[in-house]
Amino acid sequence: MIESSGRRHLSPSAALRAAFAFVLMVPALAYAHVGQGDISGGFLAGLEHPVFGLDHVVAMVAVGIWGAQLRAPAIWVLPVTFPLVMSFGGILGGLGLPIPGIEIGIAVSAIVLGAMIALAARPPLWAAGIIVAVFAIFHGYAHGAELPESANAISYAMGFVIATGSLHALGILIGVINKWKAGEKCLRAGGVLISLSGAYFLISHFIGG
Repeated sequence: MIESSGRRHLSPSAALRAAFAFVLMVPALAYAHVGQGDISGGFLAGLEHPVFGLDHVVAMVAVGIWGAQLRAPAIWVLPVTFPLVMSFGGILGGLGLPIPGIEIGIAVSAIVLGAMIALAARPPLWAAGIIVAVFAIFHGYAHGAELPESANAISYAMGFVIATGSLHALGILIGVINKWKAGEKCLRAGGVLISLSGAYFLISHFIGG
């Protein structure tokens, strides 16, 4: 849309796509200036933490799938909201501020997000954003709390933000099948499995604890 001033304005969906790209690209660009000593001590550790934690993987992929189900602008808003708020949670975890029930919150995130997918729930965008943001704090706190003593905190944060964005992107790609009737049913069945996995993580927490 072009106003009388001659200025061209981006549509909300285009702006959100640009924001999502910014979130993923800035850490990667900054990483190019991180010394080699920080790679093994920080970036790779941050990259591995979400990927090798099945509870993190399930929830982060679910965010992308749910966003794809809700379509624009949620398909961009949710995957941008999660890593942004997760970074804040990471700071809290790195500082060691006491927040109870972190593992419970992570398990519940899979249960709730899976249920949203299974039910094809369509809450208002602001409500979906709040749900994602609350769970992002738990996941981010867990990443920050497990920062290796020898690791560079900035490169570590870059690692887990990039890994998270990649998992969201995977979820979005999976969610594309929602365009077809059979794909919609598959996604909803997948949501049930995600919720069940969250229930497993929750039970394991109490049994193991």
